[in-house]
This record gives sequence, structure tokens and C-alpha cells, in this order.
Amino acid sequence: MAAPLKILYVGPLDEHSSALYRMWALERAGQQTIPLDIQNLFGTGKIEMAKFWLGTTLGMGPIVRRFNRDVLRTAREHRPDVMWGDKLLFLLPKTLDALRAMGITTVNYTIDNPFGPRRDRGWDLYLKCVPHYDLHVVQRDQNVIDYKARGARHVLKIQTAYEPTIHFPPPAGWSDADRDREVSFIGTPYDQRGEFLTELWKRHGVPVVVSGGPVWKKQLTAEATAGIYCGRGPLLVDAYREGIWRSKINLSFLTHSNQDEFAHKSFEIAACEGFLLVERSEGHLQRFKEDEEAVFFSGMDECVEKIRRYLPDEAARSRIAAAGRARAERDGYHNDRQEALIVERIREILPQVKGRVL
Repeated sequence: MAAPLKILYVGPLDEHSSALYRMWALERAGQQTIPLDIQNLFGTGKIEMAKFWLGTTLGMGPIVRRFNRDVLRTAREHRPDVMWGDKLLFLLPKTLDALRAMGITTVNYTIDNPFGPRRDRGWDLYLKCVPHYDLHVVQRDQNVIDYKARGARHVLKIQTAYEPTIHFPPPAGWSDADRDREVSFIGTPYDQRGEFLTELWKRHGVPVVVSGGPVWKKQLTAEATAGIYCGRGPLLVDAYREGIWRSKINLSFLTHSNQDEFAHKSFEIAACEGFLLVERSEGHLQRFKEDEEAVFFSGMDECVEKIRRYLPDEAARSRIAAAGRARAERDGYHNDRQEALIVERIREILPQVKGRVL
């Protein structure tokens, strides 16, 4: 058996962060982690946000200096084998070079798409770092091409995953008697989701319930906000899982502006043994058997058709949800399997970096 890796894990490590869940999976596999939480770097006021954007755009300012100093100090203190960064927007190329000079393999894990048509702010400094990492972990075929074109040394495609300690089935005997959400969406209003869900409710009479942050109020009309938005804020961790349990139909959407091939949420819904109604895509078709492990739609008409077919049929929903959960577990749509794939690649790269210790 290979010796455990010592991993300096740098990312947002609050209790509802998927970065934290990935770190847990590494620890379950026996790796030694040194956590460095970046959450305390950020403020919420106007001045703090200005400093944030200055740092990610120009690579300068107090946040950038403090962050890079902390990474290097922690690396020198603990001498890890790996520095694993989870979407680090403040890291400087010279910091990555210094880590590599110490024989530390550097890994970048990023769910989002810095090359996509959504054109989010904040990627300027990040993109300068692309050639300086040893390994980039991405979730799109297109991103493999994009990162290599930017000079990436190694790129690995995996998939987003559910966290088995958070996303699991409801208690035995759970039924529609326990479900008070008919057609449910829990998440953020990317793309045209607000318009889509409003049309489902207003034009087609579908009993929709939407949960998420207050940004939904900016994406929905006042009428739709009153009609479909459950305004108690985002559902996180246990409340998120229970929201899936309490939903007869769980909607999931691709984020087209991010060029997504599948939705992270789809694997979480399946793991919670929720009935999954999701946008049809090649990525989803490769991972779930249509109408056996999940139900797919392309466009409004088919979505309405599938809702009317399955909403009154609890037996069919239960059968498909159970099969979807079994597929997700069997084929490793969880953090334990996906992180193991990353560790395998790290071990292949590690000797190339260790051989350069100065």
C-alpha cells in the first residue's frame, strides 16, 4: 500500500462548502491533510469587495499579499507532498513556482469554467497561474482543451460528486405523506431558470416551489416571487438534503452559460434517493438510464409532459429514485471515488516534481 500523502488543502472550508467535502474524502482515504481556510480573507462591505476585485484582476493588494504569504509559510512549516487548491483566485505564479521548487506538487481543482461564455469576473490572476500548476482537475471536455491551450502541464477530467455523509436516502418508510413540495427546485437562478420556472407555474399550472438565496427576488416578478419562491433563504447541508426528501419531483438544470455537461445537483438528488427530473444531455445520458434511473426533458413541453406523467404516480417515482441512488453509489458518483481518481494521477506526477527539489 502506498504511503499516505501529506496534502496542504487550501480553499473555502465552511460547513456547506463542497471543497470541505472533498477534503473529508481525502481524509477518509487515509491521506493527511493540512487545512488552510480562505474564508477569513473576504469581507462583505464595498471597500472589501473593491479589494477583492483589485486582487483578482491586478494580482496586488493586501488580500493577495496576505494569502500568498500564508500559503508559503504553511508549506514551509509542514513540508507537504501536495498543495491542493480549490479555485484559488489570489494565488500568484511566483508562489506556485516557489512551491514546486520545494518539491511540492501543485493541484488546481475548479468546478467553474473560467473560459465559458458567462464571463464571470475575477479570473484574471487565476488564468496567469494556469501554466504554473502541475495538475488541473476539471469537469468538462472543453476545459481539457482550454487549459492545455493555456500551457497546462497536466489536465484531468473527473465529475462533480455527492458527499455520502451529507447526501443519503430518507428514513425507511418515507412516502408522499412526508412530501410537502410538489415540483421543487433548490438552487440558484443561473441562465433563464427564473423565466422557465415562472412559465411552469403561471402558464401550465404546475405547483412549483423554489428555494435559494434572495437573488431569486431579482430574477422573478413580484407575482412569481409571491407564488413560487420560498423566501426563507438557501437550504444548506441538512436542510438541503431534507428539501430533496420532501420533494415529489426534484428539478435539475444544466448551467449552459458555464458549458456544463451535467449538473452537480443531479448526483446529490440521486444520492438522496430523490426523484430526478433533469435536462437531457449526453453527460446525463452517460450516467443514468433514461426513465429507469432518472427522467430527462428537453424544453418546456417535454418538462410539463413528464411532470404530468409522474407527479401522480408515486410508485414509479419511488422505483426510479431507488434505481438512481443505486447507480450513483455503484458507479462512484461520490467524492470517495472521484478524489481517488485525482490521487492516482497525483501519484503519477509526484516523482516529476520531487526530482526537482532544490
